[in-house]
Amino acid sequence: MNRHLFVCQGDNVVPRWTEAFPSARLCTPQQARAQASREDHVWVLADVEDWAGLVTILAQRGAMVVVLSYRPDANQAFQALDAGAKGYAHALSAPALLTQIALVTANQGLWVWPELLQQVVGTTFRLLGSGARTNDSVLAGLTARERDVALAVAAGRSNKEVARQLDITERTVKAHLGAVFRKLHIRDRMQLVLTLSGQGQEVGML
Repeated sequence: MNRHLFVCQGDNVVPRWTEAFPSARLCTPQQARAQASREDHVWVLADVEDWAGLVTILAQRGAMVVVLSYRPDANQAFQALDAGAKGYAHALSAPALLTQIALVTANQGLWVWPELLQQVVGTTFRLLGSGARTNDSVLAGLTARERDVALAVAAGRSNKEVARQLDITERTVKAHLGAVFRKLHIRDRMQLVLTLSGQGQEVGML
């Protein structure tokens, strides 16, 4: 059974952590380095010393790392993901949300809070080359409208923005996006970006 380790300084424990995972253990960064193993869920509080370095070490070891912050922001989120974290969330997230994050990351998914996801997706698409390097063989299996929706979503637009851009309803956007996910055998928007950019195999852990 995979363990849940919460890395923090001192007794800085949040009751909802143990409510979500009753068997969770609190540990210091030093203990995490010594004890965390492959497939453990390690939740690293962003106020511990050199948290990004710790995330890199644990991620390379195969642990599923989620960074928790009391003051989440986009720059810190990008730093966490760049260090190898599979998730980034508020330290005071509700127990139900924490269990959902654990489920997503355990199944090779990537978790960031919804407001940040669009920015992460759009930035990643631009960094990987945007439409100029889109994998045409992937798009060939989509209908014209599905292709339009996929590219708009990959660019970081919300469903509402895509609906406005393509003059269709949000329900239709969701239907097309669901069809895109099924046809491309992907689970989320980040995987869509990686697939369209031809990076799926290189960064398959996402």
